[in-house]
Amino acid sequence: MYTSFTKQFVKTIEQSRIWCTTSKNISHKNNCDIAKGSTCKTYKIVMIRHGESDWNKKNLFCGWYDASLSSKGVEEAISAGKTLKQRCYEFDVAHTSVLKRAEDTLCNILNLVDPKNSCTVHKNWRLNERHYGSLTGLNKSETAKKYGEDKVKLWRRSFDIPPPPMEVDHPYYCHIKNDPRYVDGPSECEFPTHESLKMTIQRTLPYWDNVIVPQIKNGCRIIIAAHGNSLRGIIKHLDSE
Repeated sequence: MYTSFTKQFVKTIEQSRIWCTTSKNISHKNNCDIAKGSTCKTYKIVMIRHGESDWNKKNLFCGWYDASLSSKGVEEAISAGKTLKQRCYEFDVAHTSVLKRAEDTLCNILNLVDPKNSCTVHKNWRLNERHYGSLTGLNKSETAKKYGEDKVKLWRRSFDIPPPPMEVDHPYYCHIKNDPRYVDGPSECEFPTHESLKMTIQRTLPYWDNVIVPQIKNGCRIIIAAHGNSLRGIIKHLDSE
């Protein structure tokens, strides 16, 4: 299992919403390795949170709604790409969610660091942002006034308490649930109507463990462009190992 994870913020680009984390010491050990007294092998991975979206700009709960990058968000993505290029990063494999704010962030970065399009890109719903349930589309400040700051803070920042679920009469329910990009998954029983951070980790980790980890162990140079909570969940998992 992965037993240690050292985070280093290599660059905060113009105090933007994008952040880059480079793992300097993701260590792999198994019982045989420990018994033999062998040293840990280290790997490197870059994680990028998407740039500002139109809904970020409006201070709205976004979650699984497919908001586009704002003009500032595009600039942030390009700035992140320039930073990685300046640091001579190259990637074999890229992972992102199926939401265009993450996809477009990755695209802008790869246009700079991978002009020959040699990097293989994988998109998966398991890397989506946390589903904010009935809060989706609501203004964060107005929601705090309506329900109280403590209640909203609990929904947003607690580990295992989700916001209220998105019901079928929610204005964005059909927009999200019937989106053709989900025809191959998630299944009906997997499709969230709301999520806590704990629930987000539970649906993100199978992709991390079964897809990304084997690629890391095979020596692939990997970049993940996703969302604050899906990346936060992966990092929390690594920190706890």
